[in-house]
Amino acid sequence: MKLKYIASAVVACGLLQACDYTDLKPLEGFSDPTFWNTVDDLELYATGLFGNFGGASSTGDSESDNMVPATISSYLFDTYVTANASGWSYNDWSTIRQCNYFLNRYQRVEGNEADINKYVAEVRMIRALAYYSKVRTFGNVPWYESDLQTNDEELLYKTQDPRSVVVPNIIADLEFAAQWLPDGGNEVMGRPSKDAARALLARVCLYFGTYVKYHNANEECMKGCEGLDANALLKKAADASQAIMNTGKYDIVKVDAPSEAPQPAGDPLYYHNLFIQTQLWGNKENIFARYYTINLVTNEVGRQEGKNNLGFSKDFAMSYLMKNGLPIANAGSGYKGDDSYADEFDGRDPRMIQTIGNAAMLWYPSEDYPRRDLLATANGACTGYSSWKFHSSDYEQQQPQSCTFDWFLFRYAETLLINAEANAELGTCTQDVLDNTVNKLRDRVGMAHLTTSPVADAAPVDYGYSVSPLIYEIRRERRVELAHEGFRMDDLKRWNAMKLLENPLTFLGIKVTPQQEAFFAVDGDFSEEYIDAETGQPIQTGITFGGDNGLKVISYNGDKYLMVYGNEPLYPEGRKWKTNDKRWLYPIPLTQLQYNKNLVQNYGWDVPSAE
Repeated sequence: MKLKYIASAVVACGLLQACDYTDLKPLEGFSDPTFWNTVDDLELYATGLFGNFGGASSTGDSESDNMVPATISSYLFDTYVTANASGWSYNDWSTIRQCNYFLNRYQRVEGNEADINKYVAEVRMIRALAYYSKVRTFGNVPWYESDLQTNDEELLYKTQDPRSVVVPNIIADLEFAAQWLPDGGNEVMGRPSKDAARALLARVCLYFGTYVKYHNANEECMKGCEGLDANALLKKAADASQAIMNTGKYDIVKVDAPSEAPQPAGDPLYYHNLFIQTQLWGNKENIFARYYTINLVTNEVGRQEGKNNLGFSKDFAMSYLMKNGLPIANAGSGYKGDDSYADEFDGRDPRMIQTIGNAAMLWYPSEDYPRRDLLATANGACTGYSSWKFHSSDYEQQQPQSCTFDWFLFRYAETLLINAEANAELGTCTQDVLDNTVNKLRDRVGMAHLTTSPVADAAPVDYGYSVSPLIYEIRRERRVELAHEGFRMDDLKRWNAMKLLENPLTFLGIKVTPQQEAFFAVDGDFSEEYIDAETGQPIQTGITFGGDNGLKVISYNGDKYLMVYGNEPLYPEGRKWKTNDKRWLYPIPLTQLQYNKNLVQNYGWDVPSAE
């Protein structure tokens, strides 16, 4: 616990200092002659940037086909306007300037090259992460290697550099980091290793490799990508992920339930337990994590998860295979249908019941009944498919500002999925590749293995184009394993797969049946166990479907489903994604276009009718 306290202190220092580095004044304070003298100065500065690595969140995938927020996404429904655009102001670029400030001054320090370059590597990794976010959001962006001053007018008012310039620079930063950061296992707790840099390098190269491959017919989407070679990028993704695998230091682990978090009877919840740990340091699935400690650095995920007006979609629930490896639509799969939670979850991939809220879960200690109000209400899960992935029944973790579950920044499971997908795209995915990647994930939960010639899904999702059954199943595996971790929208974009959003099941919830209505109809006869300990009021008084006071219901393909957006048409025009849809990229804010006349607005966003 002492190690975790130290690591959390490092993170807290980074968060606090990062807040101080949002304008020129504190940055320029580092030009004092007393700074930039020792390696300790470099360590201190780099630590101040660590808040940029990210942290715990209970809203990952909220803007995708995986999850449905109670409030309509203007972006997905095509009502987003440039007047609301953000992400390009000075503060949004401050991280990159902070990194460049360091990179233009660290040479003043005298010391051992390896000691110095370790911190240079950390800063270059953070710059790469910041630019990766910028390019995914806006496409072409200005590449800067200097820390801009107010008199640098030529640089301040330059136009965007093409992605074919920026992406190789991101890669160069990460390759430098992978060279100079310490080996995995030798890093200081809370600081990145060379394997963390390789994990980000693999993520970046997979993104742009598949983006270029699947957008080759989208002329507007590809502007600035000329010269980026899909296969070369995919090979880098495969090599970087393989380098991590070759260290032998990481594995897919089975995590037992914490003693303070009782769980329902049944199969071990090895997957679910992975995400409710208060100590990831030493966990072999952890490549790099954000560490939390009570009264020092905490998060709100334990309190918010499952209770934040966000639910999984019907389409996502349908994506889980049966435990025997067959898709639910295939003959002989054993699927019992979706008339009730019990039927729908029976015999499925065990990760389903360990991710999606269901009648078997425990929301609070000693609870012997399901929290229906968290399964299907706007205040719980508006679709009836609540998220349980980051939830623990440990009452202490549900208190305000008290959650200390550590957060994976780079998880070995993602590395394995990158390796499998990159090899599949390159045509080099053998059974050995699958056994060392996807099948390790399946072994954790007792799933049937994936082979190089899987059975085709009898009711596949519509990407708008066809892929091999192998690539299809690797994509499914990624969707299931990394659900709610914030990867899904990036995956849809890089695969050119936004057509999936046209399916109404991507924004509908559970099927409404007599069995479900009976499950949610509570008679109001509450025992002492059903009383909220804080308020003294009944936990809930029953849920109804339809009518003026009930949850919204809509008919689709002969069945009734929970409908989150009751005032919207079932087939909203905005969900349809055009070949060169403007939403592949976000717009540059109008104010920034006024400040810098050399910036070019992204395709489609300068059309007056868009406003």
